[in-house]
Amino acid sequence: MLEELNQALDHIELCLEAEARCEVDIAEVARIAMTSEYHFRRLFSALAGMPLSVYVRRRRMTLAGAEVLGGERTLLDVAVRYGYGSGEAFARAFRSVHGIGPGEARRTGATLTAQPRMSFRVVVEGSTAMRYRIVEKEAFQVVGKKARIPLVHEGVNAAAAAHVESLDVQAIVRMKELADEEPKGVLSAVMHLTDSREEGAEVDYWIGVATGPETAAEELDALDVAAGTWAVFDNHGPYPSALQELWRDVFTQWFPSNPYASRPGPELLLTQPVEIGTETDSQLWIPVERVGGSAGV
Repeated sequence: MLEELNQALDHIELCLEAEARCEVDIAEVARIAMTSEYHFRRLFSALAGMPLSVYVRRRRMTLAGAEVLGGERTLLDVAVRYGYGSGEAFARAFRSVHGIGPGEARRTGATLTAQPRMSFRVVVEGSTAMRYRIVEKEAFQVVGKKARIPLVHEGVNAAAAAHVESLDVQAIVRMKELADEEPKGVLSAVMHLTDSREEGAEVDYWIGVATGPETAAEELDALDVAAGTWAVFDNHGPYPSALQELWRDVFTQWFPSNPYASRPGPELLLTQPVEIGTETDSQLWIPVERVGGSAGV
């Protein structure tokens, strides 16, 4: 799959570098990568550490910056050449990347920020096997309590911990009474609000249980989950670092090496919170769909 991802990045560059600049069609980019637009955006963000839209804007402004400093075209010509309808819109985008307006940059010969062209390659970091199974599930609900929190990639997520601490005993007891679907037990569910997996990106974070789609629990929040396929990863290691590493490895190693793509839905985690650094068993459920073609890299 890495070959297809790099072909998709090549297509982005062709759009940005062509004499007649064209708008980057993300649907076409995803088609070249032989995956859905939804999965491509998620996978790119996990691999690159930034949303696809941010990368495209930074690359566009890197190329535009060279022309601004070159001085061969007027600033308006540069703006139009890179797809902006006005000098003001171009200046805002330019400043968001370079920290300085194009006019000032040209006058002063300022130092600009360059976003290098990306490519993906395999880096062998170890031989740890990832244990997983594929599960088909009918539609169900997650019922529990929801909070909006920022993503934290390393260490304790203080907002998530505070949400857990805010739960009253009555709510937890009621959740356990309703837990009649796999994964069984009190779990957490993460719903991504955008395609970004950057540190600090906001997500909806649930503490709840899996139960039938028609279960009534007025005192709890309910999240409807569509029927579909799930990749279930078993994990054992120190809490929470092993889980954070697993989440990263699923998107940066497992997906590029297997014939599956992510699909819309919550990512479920069943674990037993313990003292920081203490080892524990966990299960991570990721909604997936099988894709055609060979996997492998």
